[in-house]
Amino acid sequence: MQTIHLVILAVYVLAMLGVALYFLRSGRLRGGDDFLLAGRSLPRPVMIGTMLVTWVGSGTIIGGANFAYTYGPIAGMVFFAGTPVGILVLLLAARRIRRASRHTIPELLEVRFGIGVRTVAAVVTTIAFLGLTASQFVGGGYVVSLVTPLSATQGTVLVAVVVTLLTVSGGLFSVAYTDFFSAILIVLGLFVSLPLVFAAVGGPAAYWEGLPEQARTFSGGLTTLQLLGYFLPLFLLLLADQNMYQRLAAARNEREARSSTVGMLVGSFFVFVPVVLLATAAAVLMPGINGDMAVLSLASEGYLPAVLGGLILGGAVAFVITTGSSYMLSGASNIAYDLYARFVGDRVGERRKLVVQRLSVLGIALTGVVLSLFFPTVLELQMYSYTIYGAAITPVVLSVLFWKRATTPGAVAALVVGAATTIGWRIAGTPGELNGVIVALPAALVALVVVSLLTKAPDPVRIDAVDASGAEDGTDAATDARS
Repeated sequence: MQTIHLVILAVYVLAMLGVALYFLRSGRLRGGDDFLLAGRSLPRPVMIGTMLVTWVGSGTIIGGANFAYTYGPIAGMVFFAGTPVGILVLLLAARRIRRASRHTIPELLEVRFGIGVRTVAAVVTTIAFLGLTASQFVGGGYVVSLVTPLSATQGTVLVAVVVTLLTVSGGLFSVAYTDFFSAILIVLGLFVSLPLVFAAVGGPAAYWEGLPEQARTFSGGLTTLQLLGYFLPLFLLLLADQNMYQRLAAARNEREARSSTVGMLVGSFFVFVPVVLLATAAAVLMPGINGDMAVLSLASEGYLPAVLGGLILGGAVAFVITTGSSYMLSGASNIAYDLYARFVGDRVGERRKLVVQRLSVLGIALTGVVLSLFFPTVLELQMYSYTIYGAAITPVVLSVLFWKRATTPGAVAALVVGAATTIGWRIAGTPGELNGVIVALPAALVALVVVSLLTKAPDPVRIDAVDASGAEDGTDAATDARS
């Protein structure tokens, strides 16, 4: 533990809480819609920062680093390739997503498939986001344990408290603006670290020769199906990630949504490429350590100057806090809009929704802390959560956007089969050491297609309703006119 690391971490956390306090006192939160979508007013730089940092949480700097440390740089790039490939697909659909946007993914599904699908999707989404939130808490606990005398478990609780305060106070306003500043900190720290770490290794040639022989292969020793099992969860989650859809809905207009997606695509390379290189350099410098700690150990074990090491550790906390707050906010929206407001009815005003969302954030935080105790690594927790969302939710969301023949029974079948197969595969002990997505995704797709084709075609009115903007106040048109 170095004092400079503790000081930098403390300054960063206090700055984030200061931003949250500012938005809490600013009076901008007039209801649940402002809490979730920041008044649909986020400028482009903030949009790019919040989309990027929301996506690259502890699953990148800890879980993804673990994978690269274990299987090598090429396999590590394949693992992360799901991000840019998914963003490209998202880019092609950005306008349609923005036009069809609602508060939540289940709300979008209700327009096409009805209330039953919305309810099932809300439950599945909330379960997945609980796991993703827990993974951020675990990752943050690792970092705090390196910088302070606290244990990893105590650090997990501390991070959960900070993330909860940030989310409850300002909603997407505080989350998005802390994301923006965190993105700058993260990218700067990673890129400045690269030449210093490679100098410690002895240069590129020494780095490559120092890698284990298996880590220099394309697959890192994994079979094709095993490697695909790591690529698909990130790719599938991004295609229908409620966080991304909500960010696109928070943009000022469709043009801003599309350009922000391009910015996220470019920015993603400035994060995952350095993470892979730093993690695999750690495999040369520190063989045999816990892979979760690959990048973090470079900062804590003296391979980087103290100030830069503090920036890396602060950046890791930034990953955790911003991504954790995003998933908490998104999960709370499912509870408030898809479960509470939907069944209570029109009596629920915006102020009541705001209260329910804040109470939901507290509930998610408590559950996330408990869940974090049952998964030994961030990588394992994130793969499980990515899969249950990607295999169950993503096929149904894509059918709303791109397949008019999908029916309500088909959507229900895909949701149930995708989620049940993922859970069942884990209970069975992940046979063949294959991630559940290899089985759950095909099962969900077959259920969606077969049941849809065997049931009555959907009403064309429901199909057309999807294209009606979720913001019926003419925001896009008005903003475009001002542009």
